[in-house]
Amino acid sequence: MYLFWFSLAAGVLAIILAIVFLKKVSKYQNGTEAMIEIAAAIRGGAMAFLKREYQTLSIFVLVVAIILAVFIQPATAVCFLAGAFSSVLAGYIGMNSATKANVRTAWAAQDSIESALQVAFTGGAVLGLAVVGIGLFGLVGIFLVLNQIFAHNLANVVDIIAGYGFGASSVALFARVGGGIYTKGADLGADLVGKIEAGIPEDDPRNPAVIADNVGDNVGDTAGMGADLFESYVTSLIGVLTIGAIIIKSPIGAAIPFAVCGFGILATIIGIYMVRPGKATQGDYASQTKSARHALNKGVFISVILAALFTLGLILFVKDKLPTGPGQPAAMGIFWATLAGIISGLLIGISTEYYTSDTKKPVREIANAAITGPATTIISGLSVGMMSTAIPVFVTTAALYISYKFAGLYGIPMAAVGLQATIGTILAMDGYGPITDNAAGIAEMARMGRVTRERAEALDAVGNTTAAIGKGFAISSAAFSAFAMFWAYTKIVGLETIPLNSPIVLIGLFIGGLLPVIFCALTLGAVGKAGFEMVTEVRRQFREIKGLMEGTAKPDYNKCVDISTRRALKEMMLPGILAVVSPIIVGFVLGVEALGGMLAGSIVVAFLLAILMANAGGAWDNAKKYIEADNLGGKGSDTHYAAVVGDTVGDPFKDTSGPSLNILIKLMSIISLIFAPLFI
Repeated sequence: MYLFWFSLAAGVLAIILAIVFLKKVSKYQNGTEAMIEIAAAIRGGAMAFLKREYQTLSIFVLVVAIILAVFIQPATAVCFLAGAFSSVLAGYIGMNSATKANVRTAWAAQDSIESALQVAFTGGAVLGLAVVGIGLFGLVGIFLVLNQIFAHNLANVVDIIAGYGFGASSVALFARVGGGIYTKGADLGADLVGKIEAGIPEDDPRNPAVIADNVGDNVGDTAGMGADLFESYVTSLIGVLTIGAIIIKSPIGAAIPFAVCGFGILATIIGIYMVRPGKATQGDYASQTKSARHALNKGVFISVILAALFTLGLILFVKDKLPTGPGQPAAMGIFWATLAGIISGLLIGISTEYYTSDTKKPVREIANAAITGPATTIISGLSVGMMSTAIPVFVTTAALYISYKFAGLYGIPMAAVGLQATIGTILAMDGYGPITDNAAGIAEMARMGRVTRERAEALDAVGNTTAAIGKGFAISSAAFSAFAMFWAYTKIVGLETIPLNSPIVLIGLFIGGLLPVIFCALTLGAVGKAGFEMVTEVRRQFREIKGLMEGTAKPDYNKCVDISTRRALKEMMLPGILAVVSPIIVGFVLGVEALGGMLAGSIVVAFLLAILMANAGGAWDNAKKYIEADNLGGKGSDTHYAAVVGDTVGDPFKDTSGPSLNILIKLMSIISLIFAPLFI
């Protein structure tokens, strides 16, 4: 029982530190009146969108809760509501921090890149700590309550607690898709008309879409990303709880993953405090980005090493309390499985950095391809994205094999927990990204000078890589968790095997493979529609508002914000509903074997697509930033225009469609688990 209380306390500690860091961010200086006015417009637009998005989501959440209460059981509906609320809360706290830290980072960049990094990372740490704190505290608290209510019947408890993951996944999917459509629709208008047609700098205040673009960084890359990785975190834990209830049949099977995450929070906190840039931060663009990247990487490596050591100590401490007998995993076997997950996350992060960093060969090749135009830029970026799937596939499958070899089926979700143990550090780095992106925009709009802008852009370039690393973590974790829940589903419906030579199973496989493709088509199409409307509006304002290009008149920012908001809320519904109803329809119409095939097919295709899109998008973005740092012709050159086109294509890849896929496969897996009794 003490391990449960330790995990609960670790969650509380993370929440307290998130609040402390939020107050710390508020105390930094927030700049001139012009900067404060711009930041207030960004914050107001972001909060207004969140309010409308949550109002729309509340209808869906209420309807699903009623269905669960009527057809499954009321306790599952309550857990569903709790998961949805927790996801919303984590995303909101992160965005509250980001919209305060952006202007303060811009002001700090006047002093040094070291100061700016400190402010931005503190703001990002609020998101990381809030996600892991709320996730662990919420899940452990609900587990303890349900364990008392249902008299320690683990099977019952696990069936009900899956509703918590369903709620988190539902909100995450809509938040990711809605936020992604918002931010990339605005980005399209800002880049295609402002940078390419009008020839004005990025984030120029004359661009009507510039405020909507900066708002989008927050609603998509902070609130949406927070909900996304919150869902990854809790579904990883639910996966191991489900398998543990079937195999270990003892509370220790739940206590171990909770404690691993508790120690992961301690490792995360230490890693966050270790993020300090070197003193040589006043050099050129390359040396500044290198300093920032090393500082962030130091935090990750320290967190990972400490998490591994803490896990070893935990396993040695509880090894005598584990049940023994046929089919029971050995204590050290559980450690090796968890370590496989921890190491796989680190290796995937290194691989992602290689393919998306502007200091590495793949991004430089894309930048060189831009010399010959947009077509070769896009071809080169797609090639890099496709090639980048190889290492994550090899690493993930190796970790799957090792975890299964040493700890059986219980080891597979434990590998996912190991991978997610230090997600707080990764998410702090992720949250830092949109803050520095906003800071660069505010520096440009407030005319803070080239040096300040370059420092913010150097941090932003690193942020593109850290964001890609976070997405790699999320999709790899999704593969582990989805497989664990897929296996649990087969046990619940009584399938010992799913024969591939069965026509019904093959039909399910094809449907499962098709769903991620259709999902991406819908989300990419939604960004295209939003972007078309935004481009039309920006062109109209440049054409009709006298003095806009000369800087003597102000654009109508609110009109562009409204377009992004309206489009995002409208277009996010169909992909979200598709994800929810597909497993239910297949389960009822084609049966449990076809649904099993569908889950398997979706895992494979979504994994590959998600890695491809996230890395290609990140590589295109950093190729553009590499050229903007006075390389290969610099800003305003034909090479730069080609890179902007590549970045524009990559934006919905990496920020809308790609990161939503990991939520898609876990959401379908959880729904299949919850509704399995009805399919039978």
